[in-house]
Amino acid sequence: MPVPAPYRLAPVGSDRLDDVLRLDVWAFPTDHSVEQLRGVPSPLTWSRAYGVGRPEDGTDLAGFHATYPLRAYPVPGAEVACGWLTWVGVHPNHRRRGILRSMIEFHFEDCIANGEAISALTASEPPIYGRFGYGMASTTLSLSLARRAALRPVAGSDALDIDIVEWDAGIHGPIVAEIHQSYARVPEGLGRPGWATRETPELRTAREADPPLTRDGRESLRLLLVRDGDGRPVAFATFRRTVAWERGGPEGTVHVREAVALAPAAAHRLWSTLLDLDLTTRVKAGIVAVDDPIVSLIVDIRAATADYQDHTWVRILDLPRALAERRYAGEVDVVLEVSDGMLPANAGRWRVRADAWQHAGVTRTDAEPDLVLDIRELGAAHLGSTSLAGLALAGLVEVRSPDKLASAAAAWSWPVAAAANWIF
Repeated sequence: MPVPAPYRLAPVGSDRLDDVLRLDVWAFPTDHSVEQLRGVPSPLTWSRAYGVGRPEDGTDLAGFHATYPLRAYPVPGAEVACGWLTWVGVHPNHRRRGILRSMIEFHFEDCIANGEAISALTASEPPIYGRFGYGMASTTLSLSLARRAALRPVAGSDALDIDIVEWDAGIHGPIVAEIHQSYARVPEGLGRPGWATRETPELRTAREADPPLTRDGRESLRLLLVRDGDGRPVAFATFRRTVAWERGGPEGTVHVREAVALAPAAAHRLWSTLLDLDLTTRVKAGIVAVDDPIVSLIVDIRAATADYQDHTWVRILDLPRALAERRYAGEVDVVLEVSDGMLPANAGRWRVRADAWQHAGVTRTDAEPDLVLDIRELGAAHLGSTSLAGLALAGLVEVRSPDKLASAAAAWSWPVAAAANWIF
């Protein structure tokens, strides 16, 4: 679908940052001005940034989107190229004119041209992206815990050392980046699907910055590091504190931005420390995996307040390649009949055959289908955390061969929950 007249889609360079920010504050209301936002490092990869405008409007943008070119995006049993869609916005003056659909279609073409068999995103409004074939592929928890919440013991936790310091991107950025990247492959031999890392220089610079504008009135960023007996960092948490002085004393909150540990003892030491900081009464963790160690370590899970939310939405762009790139948790031989209203090359019948823990062969077939589904549901199942059987129970997967559903659902699953711990 071409961009509707009189609009044109064209690359946008870093010299047009102000134009992008002006559109952004219209698409996503904020109390920050363009002048203030200009001082925050941009995470964008400008070679993959595109705007939609009208010639008579000059520099004004009617729409904008960009792609983060991830080259080591974890899927079950592998790391693949992924075009991460971001900063999608349309000015209120230009809504309902086909601009969003045109940008999405261009994004699909651009990803395929750059060797990316899947696209992914975090959705500002979840209902929007399902109609473009994105499926909800991972969820996360936000947790609120009382200070000194009891944790189950883990051997070796007390022997680990900790450092609590003020964040310094130059010193601590490389340490945190290494731990965060390594966590994508934990536990060894499995890894965590969906664990996106700060692959591009722009993403890393933006993530490591701590401008006052982004603190929401809280203190500057703090870092908790856990070190093993040889002094090697094995876990980190970044956080900010707030304190309200009440008649009965201080009521402070630890706002955890990220908490990542490479070993069980390190996770226990990390959370034990966060849960016992002076002048605080509560710890709030914004984004953790649904199977993060803290969920199993809490003695009284009912004492924790949890909020369950969507995170990653996946769109399969090149079906045979995407299904062949990942591995499967069980032996499978199934014929899928897939519908795709935007990318006809994905539609039709596909035979998927794989041995347990191996890659699959994916071929066209004329055989009768065992399962019938839309590309959206295939994307939802792609990271291993959304069950094909669960989708079938919801009526979103039509089961033609009941004996094939169990093996397919088991094969598409993964022992570690898909998750990412940041929004980008």
